[in-house]
Amino acid sequence: MKAVILAAGKGTRMKELTNELPKPMLHVQGRPILEHIIEGIKSAGVREFFIVTGWKAEAIEGYFGDGKKWGVNIRYARQLVQDGTGKAPELAKEFIGPSPFLLTYGDILVQPETYQRMVHRYNEDYFSGVVTVTGSQDVTKGGLVFFDENFCLKHLVEKPSPAQLDQLRAEGWLKPGATGWYNAGIYIFRPSLFEFTATLEKSPRGEYELTDAIAALVRAHHPLAGLEIQGRWVDVRDPEVLAELEKG
Repeated sequence: MKAVILAAGKGTRMKELTNELPKPMLHVQGRPILEHIIEGIKSAGVREFFIVTGWKAEAIEGYFGDGKKWGVNIRYARQLVQDGTGKAPELAKEFIGPSPFLLTYGDILVQPETYQRMVHRYNEDYFSGVVTVTGSQDVTKGGLVFFDENFCLKHLVEKPSPAQLDQLRAEGWLKPGATGWYNAGIYIFRPSLFEFTATLEKSPRGEYELTDAIAALVRAHHPLAGLEIQGRWVDVRDPEVLAELEKG
């Protein structure tokens, strides 16, 4: 198992905080967000890392270097054009080779045991990947994910509109009182993912979306296991979230 961390974005919602630093290098309790992530993934037995940098790339590359200080090996590539999350993993294709890989964004914090549980779930059967989710009654905030009785992926809709939510209810995907599962943005994939990122077209937002590749995997009957994240899951999206984290 290898790890790929997407850390190329500026994090514009952080305003002046990211004028000089990329968002993954902002500190939470004395250390960069990215350092928490690397150490958490390392606790799951992963030692080979690939970080996709972009905005202020030298801040990340200079701080972590080759990773030996943390007992891991780190390689880098820069995403020169910020055109979405769908194409960014392709920069690590040669590094990944035939290995499965854990993929995460550089601004999502979870308890370290989450990564261990992901690896365990992946090894339970022959899966093409693992998609982590968080549960909520509110179904208007993010990417909705739907599962079968074995908690394997059946369908996903990225940030559904009110009309799409009505359609999901009419088709029986959304049931009254049932938990809505949100895409939590941390995955395991086999290299077969790249068959589907290669054919991506830009979304209405003008970006290549990783979720479109995942949807294509599902349509091609690749088995993707679901895993609910236990405990902390924080998308460090704005200064308010960062301030809350600093409180502990």
